[in-house]
Amino acid sequence: MADRFPIEAGHILLFARAVGDANPIYSDPEHAKGTEPGQIIAPPTFVQASAQFTENYGLRPKIGEYWFGSGKEPRGSGAPKPPEQEGGSSGGGGLHAEQHYEYHRPLTPGMVLRWEQEPGESWEREGRRAGKLVFNESITRYYDQDDNLVITARSVGVRTERPATPGS
Repeated sequence: MADRFPIEAGHILLFARAVGDANPIYSDPEHAKGTEPGQIIAPPTFVQASAQFTENYGLRPKIGEYWFGSGKEPRGSGAPKPPEQEGGSSGGGGLHAEQHYEYHRPLTPGMVLRWEQEPGESWEREGRRAGKLVFNESITRYYDQDDNLVITARSVGVRTERPATPGS
């Protein structure tokens, strides 16, 4: 069983503000009544916030543990670097390449989501500056408390064989 992600109106409001979207359908119940969903809904990328509701999400900082984050140098807890990071790394890197969301129903306050994740397709390409590029798709399906499919999310990550060389 996956972790639970409660959808709350306050979280929707804060998320919409954080991404700079002032659409009143995310915050004004009276306005939302006159829309197709008929109530407040969450912004399109809101389900990514589910990462904060799973203990083992790789990009979520954990108190007292080393966390690389999105910077070039480690940040966060002040825990020592893991041994494989001491002195740098000769391998390539990875990045989030694509994200797609397919909505099967509106995401609304009061829902409690659970999710199931599975691998999708994988493929390779030869890069000009970083060697082989390996692409991996991950598919996450979000279900509400009544087991209705709400959202299908497809994410594509890419890892490089080696760090990119300058030029070209």
